Amino acid sequence: MFKIRSLDHVGLRVTDREGAARFFAGLGFRPEPGEDAPEHSALGLINDAGVRLNLIYNASPPPGGANVLMDVADKWPGWTHAAFVVDDLDALLAWLRAENVRVTEGPVVYGDGRRRVCFIRDADGNVIEFNQILARQVPGQETAA
Repeated sequence: MFKIRSLDHVGLRVTDREGAARFFAGLGFRPEPGEDAPEHSALGLINDAGVRLNLIYNASPPPGGANVLMDVADKWPGWTHAAFVVDDLDALLAWLRAENVRVTEGPVVYGDGRRRVCFIRDADGNVIEFNQILARQVPGQETAA
């Protein structure tokens, strides 16, 4: 028997390698040494917490800017979004405003008050979710953010 221990990375298909790398740099990601693979049209990114992304820069621009997994009537199989935990959603929202990145949903509290959430789209229409875990009292135990 085996156990999955963690998620290694998320692969994100993009049309513009440099633009996507700049966007994710603003979110704290930097190129991971040894993970630039032009022969595979891929660039590995990592942040200070060890969260890893692979930018796959071989996408065709989506027709009308529509995300094929989220914005069309037919619901195709596939991962619909990545969700990241942040320590300060308000600071992220301020950065998004300064960068003219539109918040497409939220902020809203989900999960029985466990998390405060917002959703955005990157330049390619990829959906990205951000969660701030909230402190809350659960009968019989304490939880903290």
